[in-house]
Formats: sequence, C-alpha cells, structure tokens
Amino acid sequence: MPAPIRKASFTLDSPRGGGLIDGDVRFPEGADEPLPAIVFCHGFKGFKDWGPFPAWGRFLAEAGFASVLFNFSYNGVAAEAPTEFTELEKFEKNTFTRELDDLAAVIGAAASGHLPGPALDVAAESADESGRLGLIGHSRGGGTAILHAARSGHVRALVTWSAVSGFIERFRPEQISDWKEHGYTEVVNSRTGQTMRLGRVLYDDAQAHRDQLDVVGAASQIDVPWLIVHAGDDESVPFSEAQALLEASPNADFEEADDGHTFGGAHPFEGNGIDDVPPSLRRVWKRTRAFFADTLLADPPGR
Repeated sequence: MPAPIRKASFTLDSPRGGGLIDGDVRFPEGADEPLPAIVFCHGFKGFKDWGPFPAWGRFLAEAGFASVLFNFSYNGVAAEAPTEFTELEKFEKNTFTRELDDLAAVIGAAASGHLPGPALDVAAESADESGRLGLIGHSRGGGTAILHAARSGHVRALVTWSAVSGFIERFRPEQISDWKEHGYTEVVNSRTGQTMRLGRVLYDDAQAHRDQLDVVGAASQIDVPWLIVHAGDDESVPFSEAQALLEASPNADFEEADDGHTFGGAHPFEGNGIDDVPPSLRRVWKRTRAFFADTLLADPPGR
C-alpha cells in the first residue's frame, strides 16, 4: 500500500518586504532519505490552490517527490482566503523581478532546510554535488522558471506548461498608453468579474531590467533536461511562443497538448486526483511526472 500523503504549510517573508509567500509541501509519510523536490510556479491571475493544482502536487508526492506549491507574495491572494483575490493593492504593485526574488527565496529555503516536512535533497549552489530539484512553471510562471533555471545552480530538471517566451513583448500598445497617461492599466478577471489594476511599476521595472527578463535569451542558456508542454489551441499564449523557446533550446523535449491554456483544467475543481481531471490534462500530468522520474529519481551525479 502506498504511503499516506501529508501536507505541511509554510510562510516566508518576501525578500522585497511588504508581503508574505504562502506555500505547501506535500510528501509521502515516513520517508527515511532526503526526497527530491519539485517547485511549482503559478501564472498570471493564478494561485497555488487554483483548480487541480493541489491534486497535481499530491500526484507528484505519490511518486516519491516532495512537491512545493506557493503563492507569489504580490499575486493578490491572501492565506485566509486562498482562492480569492482580496489583496488587489498588492496585485497592482507586483513586478516580474519581485516574482523572481520570491522564487529564489522558496528554493533557498528548500536548500537550507527551512521548509517544513521531510529533509529535501536540494543542494546549496556552492555544493560539489548536485541535489535533486525540479522546477515547473505554468504560463507566466513558466517564463519565471526559465529565467531562474538559466541562472541558478540548484535546478536539475525543468518543465514548462504553456509558458510565455517573453514579458515586455506581451505589453499591448494600449496598456503602455494607459501606464504613461494614468499610472495603471486594467484587466478583467473572467472568473470573478473583478477589474484588476496593473500599476506602472510593472512597466517601469520591466524596462529597467530588460536583460534580466529576456526569456528567449535565458532559454538558450538552459543546460539541464527541459520538457516544454504547450497546446496547439492555447487561447492565451500562442503556440508560436513554444516554437520560439524550442528554437532557442533545440535539445529540449517537447510535448504538444490539447484543450487550451490549462489543458482542460478549470477552477473550481471538485475531484481528488488524476482520475478526476480531463483526459488531456491527465496525459500532461503523466508525461510530466515521468520526465521528473527519469531526471530526478536516479542517484544524483557523483553519488
């Protein structure tokens, strides 16, 4: 019988201050050796408890991983209302570089043993031996994961789902005009009906850090196994963005999926596991977990 899956929650201070990073570690009970860890980054207008994401974390834990799902500190979702956007003032002030710093903080906590639950096999960047850390991001979180993986010594395997190939490149002319004239632009959350502001700080920060936020440039520097998953009918991030990533990193594995930006997943999600998700998402989950099993469950180099 498989070991029961446990969940331990954590809170970290954002390196930028002013916000908290809330997260959960899911893991098989009774592990007597440090576990390989997989860190998951949600996307724009996303959060760790969106739809089937918690079930995805459990699915990873059932295979012997410790899965780490977290909220970026300024994603607009607070711990006391984990599926609602109640912190719109933070959402308005969020930036791409803040999310990069948040991700680095989560991985740093995993490497230093400051996350709850079992010991994790995540080595410090200065270590001679590589740890077993997988990194995965969806949509905007995929772009963030690519940027981190290209510059970090922690990551041993990377997966991106429906990832963007750029940040600044996605700014529309009318958004730039709004930022310059009004100091903010607005987006509508189709699920909640909320009108949500993006402050000019997002635009100014992106302009000031163009080189740091060059996703395609970072993709060309990825030197660990990488699986790119993208649906041909993605309505939010065009398939051409996956092609741009593949052109930059031709050795990456590629899996073409179906059913749009979330592979058929939706919020709310009433199920408990893989048998309850749509067939297209089930295929993505299985392909992704198999990829991490191939790259992380074997003994690390040098051991």
